Amino acid sequence: MGVDDTGWDAREGVDDRTDAELLAAVGDADRGALHELFVRHEPWLAIRLSRRCADPAIVDTAVQDTFLAVWRKPSGWRGDGEVAAWLWGIAVRSMLHQLRPRANVVERLRALRGSPMASAEEEVLARVEHSDVGLAFSRLSPDLQAVVQATVLDGLSTRETAALLGIPSGTVKSRMSRARTELREGLL
Repeated sequence: MGVDDTGWDAREGVDDRTDAELLAAVGDADRGALHELFVRHEPWLAIRLSRRCADPAIVDTAVQDTFLAVWRKPSGWRGDGEVAAWLWGIAVRSMLHQLRPRANVVERLRALRGSPMASAEEEVLARVEHSDVGLAFSRLSPDLQAVVQATVLDGLSTRETAALLGIPSGTVKSRMSRARTELREGLL
């Protein structure tokens, strides 16, 4: 008994392979490796997505779609950055894809109602967009806006933002510092 060729430790019931090794095994159609990735990452993905969407059905679908995408194209992870950050990017895009069709339904319902009413979130975003903060944000370069969007609005960590944008973590930190400085100056 002990660790076998696949990394499975029968004594502990634990797969000790790294996420990268599991992803490579998924590329070889190893369902056990996909299951292990799911067991490791589904809980935190579901929690983080549920902080951005209150509909558990959309969160569940986004998580399922994430691991379906991993199964279909594990080679999508290029080997740079953390596998977890790559999974998070897939999950966020999947959730946004789930939410987009619902916007059309909401718009049709508003049209039927007659008087359009903005949600609380829309009102806050509209106020921010047309405020001094929104104006200062719009004056940032696209590179700085992308970092602020990912870290502040999407709640990604420095490492996740780096993986998502395809830049080093140090670059994320320096761009965020520069963005804070420019925003501060724009608000004076």
